[in-house]
Amino acid sequence: MAKTPETKSRHKMLHTHNPPLAYKNMNTLVKYIEQSILHHQKKMSLHPNNATDDINFDGESFHNFFECWLVEQNQHLNELVAAKSSQPQLAIDRMHTLIDKVVEHYQFYYKEKSRYAKKDVLSMFSPSWISSLEEAFLWIGGWRPSMAFHLVYSKCSMQFQARLNDLIQGLKTCDLGDLSSSQLAEFDDLQKRTIKEEREITGLMAEHQETVADAPMVELSHVVSEIIRDDNQIGEENEKKLEERIESTLEPKVEGLEKILHRADDLRLRTLQGIVSILTPQQGIHFLIAAAELHLRLHEWGKKMDDAKRGNRESESNGS
Repeated sequence: MAKTPETKSRHKMLHTHNPPLAYKNMNTLVKYIEQSILHHQKKMSLHPNNATDDINFDGESFHNFFECWLVEQNQHLNELVAAKSSQPQLAIDRMHTLIDKVVEHYQFYYKEKSRYAKKDVLSMFSPSWISSLEEAFLWIGGWRPSMAFHLVYSKCSMQFQARLNDLIQGLKTCDLGDLSSSQLAEFDDLQKRTIKEEREITGLMAEHQETVADAPMVELSHVVSEIIRDDNQIGEENEKKLEERIESTLEPKVEGLEKILHRADDLRLRTLQGIVSILTPQQGIHFLIAAAELHLRLHEWGKKMDDAKRGNRESESNGS
Protein backbone atom coordinates (compact mmCIF):
# COMPACT_ATOMS: atom_id res chain seq x y z
CA MET A 1 0.00 0.00 0.00
CA ALA A 2 1.46 3.37 -1.01
CA LYS A 3 2.24 5.80 1.78
CA THR A 4 2.47 9.56 1.51
CA PRO A 5 5.60 11.36 2.79
CA GLU A 6 3.46 12.70 5.63
CA THR A 7 2.43 9.19 6.67
CA LYS A 8 6.01 7.96 6.52
CA SER A 9 7.15 10.92 8.56
CA ARG A 10 4.55 10.21 11.24
CA HIS A 11 5.60 6.59 11.43
CA LYS A 12 9.25 7.60 11.53
CA MET A 13 8.47 9.47 14.72
CA LEU A 14 7.30 6.14 16.15
CA HIS A 15 3.99 7.67 17.20
CA THR A 16 5.69 9.68 19.95
CA HIS A 17 2.58 11.85 20.19
CA ASN A 18 0.89 8.91 21.90
CA PRO A 19 3.57 7.06 23.93
CA PRO A 20 2.69 3.47 24.90
CA LEU A 21 2.14 2.49 28.52
CA ALA A 22 4.63 -0.33 28.04
CA TYR A 23 7.58 2.04 28.46
CA LYS A 24 9.13 1.18 31.81
CA ASN A 25 11.92 3.72 31.66
CA MET A 26 10.49 7.19 31.10
CA ASN A 27 13.96 8.72 30.86
CA THR A 28 14.69 6.44 27.92
CA LEU A 29 11.42 7.44 26.29
CA VAL A 30 12.04 11.16 26.81
CA LYS A 31 15.55 10.90 25.36
CA TYR A 32 14.28 9.04 22.33
CA ILE A 33 11.42 11.46 21.72
CA GLU A 34 13.83 14.39 21.86
CA GLN A 35 16.16 12.58 19.48
CA SER A 36 13.34 11.77 17.05
CA ILE A 37 12.10 15.37 17.05
CA LEU A 38 15.59 16.71 16.38
CA HIS A 39 16.05 14.27 13.52
CA HIS A 40 12.63 15.09 12.09
CA GLN A 41 13.40 18.81 12.23
CA LYS A 42 16.79 18.23 10.62
CA LYS A 43 15.27 16.26 7.76
CA MET A 44 12.69 18.98 7.15
CA SER A 45 15.31 21.72 7.12
CA LEU A 46 17.18 22.71 3.96
CA HIS A 47 20.17 23.67 6.11
CA PRO A 48 20.60 21.03 8.86
CA ASN A 49 22.57 21.89 11.96
CA ASN A 50 25.77 19.85 11.74
CA ALA A 51 26.60 20.41 15.39
CA THR A 52 23.30 18.92 16.49
CA ASP A 53 23.88 16.05 14.07
CA ASP A 54 27.17 15.19 15.80
CA ILE A 55 25.71 15.33 19.31
CA ASN A 56 22.93 12.82 18.70
CA PHE A 57 24.98 9.92 17.35
CA ASP A 58 26.66 7.59 19.84
CA GLY A 59 26.36 4.04 21.11
CA GLU A 60 24.36 5.06 24.15
CA SER A 61 21.72 6.95 22.15
CA PHE A 62 21.34 3.99 19.77
CA HIS A 63 20.89 1.81 22.84
CA ASN A 64 17.97 4.06 23.82
CA PHE A 65 16.57 3.88 20.30
CA PHE A 66 16.85 0.08 20.27
CA GLU A 67 15.02 -0.30 23.59
CA CYS A 68 12.19 1.90 22.31
CA TRP A 69 12.12 0.02 19.02
CA LEU A 70 11.72 -3.25 20.93
CA VAL A 71 8.71 -1.83 22.77
CA GLU A 72 7.07 -1.02 19.45
CA GLN A 73 7.97 -4.45 18.09
CA ASN A 74 6.18 -6.01 21.05
CA GLN A 75 3.15 -3.80 20.36
CA HIS A 76 3.15 -4.93 16.73
CA LEU A 77 3.39 -8.54 17.89
CA ASN A 78 0.23 -8.08 19.93
CA GLU A 79 -1.53 -6.58 16.90
CA LEU A 80 -0.39 -9.47 14.70
CA VAL A 81 -1.61 -12.06 17.20
CA ALA A 82 -4.97 -10.26 17.43
CA ALA A 83 -5.20 -10.23 13.62
CA LYS A 84 -4.41 -13.94 13.45
CA SER A 85 -7.14 -14.68 16.00
CA SER A 86 -9.74 -12.66 14.06
CA GLN A 87 -9.16 -14.42 10.72
CA PRO A 88 -10.98 -14.86 8.40
CA GLN A 89 -13.17 -11.97 9.55
CA LEU A 90 -10.28 -9.52 9.17
CA ALA A 91 -10.40 -7.99 5.69
CA ILE A 92 -7.45 -8.64 3.37
CA ASP A 93 -6.71 -4.94 2.95
CA ARG A 94 -6.47 -4.56 6.75
CA MET A 95 -4.02 -7.46 6.84
CA HIS A 96 -1.94 -5.77 4.14
CA THR A 97 -1.98 -2.52 6.12
CA LEU A 98 -0.77 -4.28 9.27
CA ILE A 99 1.94 -6.19 7.41
CA ASP A 100 3.09 -2.98 5.70
CA LYS A 101 3.35 -1.27 9.08
CA VAL A 102 5.43 -4.06 10.59
CA VAL A 103 7.78 -4.29 7.59
CA GLU A 104 8.12 -0.50 7.58
CA HIS A 105 9.13 -0.75 11.24
CA TYR A 106 12.03 -2.99 10.21
CA GLN A 107 12.92 -0.55 7.42
CA PHE A 108 13.00 2.27 9.95
CA TYR A 109 15.33 0.24 12.19
CA TYR A 110 17.87 -0.31 9.42
CA LYS A 111 17.66 3.28 8.26
CA GLU A 112 18.41 4.54 11.77
CA LYS A 113 21.13 1.92 12.22
CA SER A 114 22.78 3.17 9.04
CA ARG A 115 22.71 6.75 10.32
CA TYR A 116 24.33 5.77 13.61
CA ALA A 117 26.88 3.55 11.86
CA LYS A 118 28.19 6.57 9.92
CA LYS A 119 29.30 8.06 13.24
CA ASP A 120 30.23 4.91 15.19
CA VAL A 121 30.32 1.77 13.09
CA LEU A 122 32.49 -0.11 15.59
CA SER A 123 29.70 -0.11 18.18
CA MET A 124 27.49 -1.92 15.65
CA PHE A 125 29.93 -4.83 15.61
CA SER A 126 30.16 -4.97 19.40
CA PRO A 127 26.70 -3.75 20.49
CA SER A 128 26.14 -3.03 24.18
CA TRP A 129 22.36 -3.12 23.73
CA ILE A 130 22.09 -6.87 23.15
CA SER A 131 22.92 -9.86 25.34
CA SER A 132 25.99 -12.09 25.20
CA LEU A 133 23.77 -14.88 23.90
CA GLU A 134 22.58 -12.75 20.97
CA GLU A 135 26.09 -11.49 20.25
CA ALA A 136 27.36 -15.08 19.98
CA PHE A 137 24.99 -15.66 17.06
CA LEU A 138 25.66 -12.39 15.21
CA TRP A 139 26.67 -12.33 11.56
CA ILE A 140 28.25 -9.00 10.58
CA GLY A 141 26.36 -6.92 13.14
CA GLY A 142 22.97 -8.66 12.92
CA TRP A 143 21.06 -11.84 12.16
CA ARG A 144 22.18 -14.16 9.39
CA PRO A 145 19.76 -13.72 6.43
CA SER A 146 19.60 -17.44 5.61
CA MET A 147 18.29 -18.03 9.13
CA ALA A 148 14.95 -16.53 8.05
CA PHE A 149 14.33 -19.52 5.79
CA HIS A 150 14.98 -21.93 8.65
CA LEU A 151 12.39 -19.99 10.61
CA VAL A 152 9.85 -20.39 7.80
CA TYR A 153 10.49 -24.12 7.42
CA SER A 154 10.44 -24.74 11.19
CA LYS A 155 7.10 -22.96 11.55
CA CYS A 156 5.82 -24.68 8.41
CA SER A 157 6.62 -28.11 9.87
CA MET A 158 5.04 -27.28 13.24
CA GLN A 159 1.82 -25.95 11.72
CA PHE A 160 1.63 -28.77 9.17
CA GLN A 161 1.78 -31.38 11.95
CA ALA A 162 -0.74 -29.49 14.08
CA ARG A 163 -3.30 -29.23 11.25
CA LEU A 164 -2.57 -32.50 9.46
CA ASN A 165 -6.14 -33.80 9.72
CA ASP A 166 -7.54 -30.61 8.19
CA LEU A 167 -5.05 -30.78 5.32
CA ILE A 168 -5.86 -34.45 4.67
CA GLN A 169 -9.51 -33.48 4.35
CA GLY A 170 -8.58 -30.82 1.80
CA LEU A 171 -9.29 -27.90 4.13
CA LYS A 172 -7.27 -24.70 3.79
CA THR A 173 -5.44 -23.74 6.98
CA CYS A 174 -4.08 -20.43 5.56
CA ASP A 175 -0.95 -20.67 7.72
CA LEU A 176 2.66 -21.63 6.97
CA GLY A 177 1.72 -25.31 7.03
CA ASP A 178 -0.33 -24.66 3.90
CA LEU A 179 2.42 -23.50 1.53
CA SER A 180 1.76 -24.28 -2.12
CA SER A 181 4.23 -25.97 -4.47
CA SER A 182 4.75 -22.68 -6.32
CA GLN A 183 5.50 -20.89 -3.04
CA LEU A 184 8.02 -23.58 -2.08
CA ALA A 185 9.70 -23.16 -5.47
CA GLU A 186 9.89 -19.38 -4.95
CA PHE A 187 11.34 -19.89 -1.48
CA ASP A 188 13.95 -22.27 -2.87
CA ASP A 189 15.00 -19.72 -5.49
CA LEU A 190 15.11 -16.85 -2.99
CA GLN A 191 17.04 -18.95 -0.49
CA LYS A 192 19.69 -19.88 -3.08
CA ARG A 193 20.14 -16.24 -4.11
CA THR A 194 20.29 -15.13 -0.47
CA ILE A 195 22.90 -17.75 0.47
CA LYS A 196 25.00 -16.79 -2.58
CA GLU A 197 25.02 -13.11 -1.61
CA GLU A 198 25.52 -13.98 2.06
CA ARG A 199 28.66 -15.93 1.16
CA GLU A 200 29.92 -13.05 -0.99
CA ILE A 201 29.56 -10.64 1.92
CA THR A 202 31.20 -13.15 4.29
CA GLY A 203 34.11 -13.34 1.85
CA LEU A 204 34.38 -9.55 1.71
CA MET A 205 34.47 -9.43 5.50
CA ALA A 206 37.20 -12.08 5.65
CA GLU A 207 39.30 -10.16 3.11
CA HIS A 208 38.80 -6.91 4.99
CA GLN A 209 39.76 -8.50 8.32
CA GLU A 210 43.03 -9.65 6.74
CA THR A 211 43.94 -6.03 5.96
CA VAL A 212 44.61 -5.53 9.66
CA ALA A 213 47.93 -7.26 8.97
CA ASP A 214 48.77 -5.42 5.73
CA ALA A 215 52.11 -3.67 5.21
CA PRO A 216 51.04 -0.16 6.36
CA MET A 217 49.57 -1.56 9.61
CA VAL A 218 52.60 -3.76 10.35
CA GLU A 219 55.05 -0.94 9.62
CA LEU A 220 53.11 1.57 11.71
CA SER A 221 52.74 -0.80 14.66
CA HIS A 222 56.51 -1.40 14.57
CA VAL A 223 57.32 2.33 14.47
CA VAL A 224 55.05 3.10 17.43
CA SER A 225 56.38 0.10 19.39
CA GLU A 226 59.96 1.27 18.85
CA ILE A 227 59.08 4.71 20.18
CA ILE A 228 57.45 3.16 23.26
CA ARG A 229 60.40 0.81 23.90
CA ASP A 230 62.99 3.57 23.58
CA ASP A 231 60.82 5.95 25.59
CA ASN A 232 61.59 8.59 22.98
CA GLN A 233 60.34 12.13 23.36
CA ILE A 234 59.41 12.80 19.75
CA GLY A 235 58.14 16.29 20.34
CA GLU A 236 54.68 17.76 20.02
CA GLU A 237 54.86 18.34 16.26
CA ASN A 238 56.08 14.81 15.47
CA GLU A 239 53.56 13.35 17.88
CA LYS A 240 50.78 15.15 16.02
CA LYS A 241 52.08 13.82 12.69
CA LEU A 242 52.20 10.32 14.12
CA GLU A 243 48.61 10.58 15.35
CA GLU A 244 47.53 11.78 11.90
CA ARG A 245 49.34 8.83 10.34
CA ILE A 246 47.61 6.40 12.69
CA GLU A 247 44.25 7.97 11.93
CA SER A 248 44.78 7.90 8.15
CA THR A 249 45.87 4.26 8.32
CA LEU A 250 42.87 3.15 10.37
CA GLU A 251 40.33 5.26 8.48
CA PRO A 252 39.95 2.91 5.47
CA LYS A 253 39.56 -0.03 7.85
CA VAL A 254 36.61 1.64 9.56
CA GLU A 255 35.10 2.84 6.28
CA GLY A 256 35.35 -0.68 4.91
CA LEU A 257 33.45 -2.04 7.90
CA GLU A 258 30.67 0.49 7.33
CA LYS A 259 30.29 -0.53 3.67
CA ILE A 260 30.18 -4.24 4.55
CA LEU A 261 27.67 -3.63 7.35
CA HIS A 262 25.47 -1.68 4.94
CA ARG A 263 25.50 -4.56 2.47
CA ALA A 264 24.69 -7.07 5.22
CA ASP A 265 21.81 -4.99 6.58
CA ASP A 266 20.49 -4.42 3.06
CA LEU A 267 20.45 -8.19 2.49
CA ARG A 268 18.71 -8.75 5.82
CA LEU A 269 15.94 -6.32 4.92
CA ARG A 270 15.55 -7.57 1.35
CA THR A 271 15.33 -11.15 2.61
CA LEU A 272 12.56 -10.23 5.03
CA GLN A 273 10.68 -8.33 2.32
CA GLY A 274 11.19 -11.15 -0.18
CA ILE A 275 9.75 -13.77 2.17
CA VAL A 276 6.73 -11.62 2.99
CA SER A 277 6.09 -11.00 -0.72
CA ILE A 278 5.87 -14.76 -1.40
CA LEU A 279 3.40 -15.40 1.41
CA THR A 280 -0.33 -14.71 1.44
CA PRO A 281 -1.44 -11.99 3.91
CA GLN A 282 -2.56 -14.68 6.40
CA GLN A 283 0.75 -16.52 6.09
CA GLY A 284 2.67 -13.24 6.30
CA ILE A 285 1.07 -12.54 9.66
CA HIS A 286 2.11 -15.98 10.93
CA PHE A 287 5.69 -15.43 9.73
CA LEU A 288 6.01 -11.96 11.27
CA ILE A 289 4.64 -13.32 14.56
CA ALA A 290 7.26 -16.08 14.59
CA ALA A 291 10.06 -13.62 13.72
CA ALA A 292 9.09 -11.17 16.48
CA GLU A 293 8.60 -13.92 19.06
CA LEU A 294 12.03 -15.41 18.34
CA HIS A 295 13.75 -12.02 18.45
CA LEU A 296 12.06 -10.80 21.63
CA ARG A 297 12.40 -14.08 23.55
CA LEU A 298 16.06 -14.57 22.59
CA HIS A 299 16.79 -11.03 23.76
CA GLU A 300 14.89 -11.64 27.00
CA TRP A 301 16.57 -14.99 27.74
CA GLY A 302 20.01 -13.58 26.97
CA LYS A 303 19.49 -10.61 29.28
CA LYS A 304 18.43 -12.96 32.09
CA MET A 305 21.55 -15.07 31.56
CA ASP A 306 23.75 -11.96 31.69
CA ASP A 307 22.01 -10.73 34.85
CA ALA A 308 22.49 -14.14 36.48
CA LYS A 309 26.21 -14.19 35.63
CA ARG A 310 26.59 -10.64 36.90
CA GLY A 311 24.84 -11.59 40.13
CA ASN A 312 27.08 -14.62 40.60
CA ARG A 313 30.21 -12.51 40.12
CA GLU A 314 28.99 -9.97 42.66
CA SER A 315 28.19 -12.73 45.16
CA GLU A 316 31.65 -14.24 44.71
CA SER A 317 33.24 -10.82 45.10
CA ASN A 318 31.31 -10.06 48.29
CA GLY A 319 32.07 -13.48 49.72
CA SER A 320 35.82 -13.23 49.18
